[in-house]
Amino acid sequence: MTLRLHNTRTQQVEVFEPLSTEKVTLYTCGPTVYDYLHVGNWTAYIYWDTLVRTLIASGYRVERVMNITDVGHLVSDADEGEDKLEKGARREGKTAWEIAEFYAEDFVAGMEKLGLLPPEHLVKATEFIDQQLDLVRILKDKGVTYQTTDGIYFDTAKFPSYAEFAHLDLAAQKAGARVEQNTQKRQPWDFALWKFTPAGENRDMQWPTPDDLFELPTGSAEIMGFPGWHLECSAMAMSILGPTIDIHTGGIDHIPVHHTNEIAQSEAASGQRFATVWLHNNHLKIDGTKVSKSLGNTYTLQQLQENGYSAMDLRLFVLQGQFQNEGNFTFDNLASAKNRLEKWRSYAVLRHQTHDRLDDDNQKNDAERGSISLLAASGALREALQDNLNTPEALRVIDQAFSSLDSCRLDDIYHHGLIEFIRAIDELLGLQLEQSTPDIDDDAKRLIIERQRARDAKDWQASDRLRDQLAKKKILINDTPHGSRWQWA
Repeated sequence: MTLRLHNTRTQQVEVFEPLSTEKVTLYTCGPTVYDYLHVGNWTAYIYWDTLVRTLIASGYRVERVMNITDVGHLVSDADEGEDKLEKGARREGKTAWEIAEFYAEDFVAGMEKLGLLPPEHLVKATEFIDQQLDLVRILKDKGVTYQTTDGIYFDTAKFPSYAEFAHLDLAAQKAGARVEQNTQKRQPWDFALWKFTPAGENRDMQWPTPDDLFELPTGSAEIMGFPGWHLECSAMAMSILGPTIDIHTGGIDHIPVHHTNEIAQSEAASGQRFATVWLHNNHLKIDGTKVSKSLGNTYTLQQLQENGYSAMDLRLFVLQGQFQNEGNFTFDNLASAKNRLEKWRSYAVLRHQTHDRLDDDNQKNDAERGSISLLAASGALREALQDNLNTPEALRVIDQAFSSLDSCRLDDIYHHGLIEFIRAIDELLGLQLEQSTPDIDDDAKRLIIERQRARDAKDWQASDRLRDQLAKKKILINDTPHGSRWQWA
């Protein structure tokens, strides 16, 4: 099946056609590392990991860049207020560099817990200062910048299509705009490319502003500065992947400001389209409300673990919704995802309890039962994801395929098909079913055989005693009309 994706730029679901047959270039807006990420933040990275897995399963080689914003992201997401890293440093009594290092490492550790595929390029904004200044220089040479007392700005009036991507009504925005703190901006939506360090301040993260980028009064001292948040993404994406990339991802909150500004500065500099496809995930609410520290609902991975939930539980919870739809996190919903995952693991361990038989006979048995064959389910799973990352449909396929095993004797389960299906789930959805469901040891297998003999002899006391011994090994026995099966507790 052909891969189809909803393109924010055209507002349509389109057949994906990469720029090159050699690889797909992908840019993912990464975190601003000033605090722990919460479940709303992680939702986006789970969806975009699923995108990467689907691209790979569709036969593409992916080269992805993900940024780590460790400077320049102001608290207003525009050009006002304190830098989030400086704010984090003040909160914890550390330097901005220490804050960035700590929370960047925590982000990488969280990616590993969630089983997210590492991008080919995980890069920090502070590592690309030269490239960002080069981009400002190109824009200045093209005549689309101007200088104020607090920085170098992009003149959006020089980019006529500025409002098109987000369908902005600039006239209405201007009419309703409050008084700007920076009255030197020509339009309220003009944005900073490079901010000057205010006089008398000494930031942890600042760099000399090159002489050729601004007008410096004679006899003035060197002007220190730092990049604007929007500039970072364009510079990193284009310097690594080229002027035009296949796919750019982010949250819907990025559309009206951050991504609109990325497009303006990138396309003004290169004269080419910045990204062919734009994908945006919707918001995740908490108990039906916005995620907010003041409400105390910014749950982190650590907090979920303290409440008895794993990163994989969160991953499955997120995949239960399609990326374009608004999600709602509750602990009841998370508990449902946890139970669903535990049930799937009980099916995954059946591969240790079945054996190779004639595959044709087993596929025939599947067809006679009217259920989905396991190999067909693997294909259906892939097709669901190729249909605009339809993860709810993918999970329905898994539920249906696994449920078809309930009416099977162990000897009738298609062993090879089960293994391939579990691997397809792990490769496409990253749920680590195979990794989390090892086989039991020989002693446990001996106890199961002894228990079955006791049951055959109707020695229920011995059967119960052996069941208890297995339970101490965290192995549960489920007696069904089609035979006994074990699973991990």
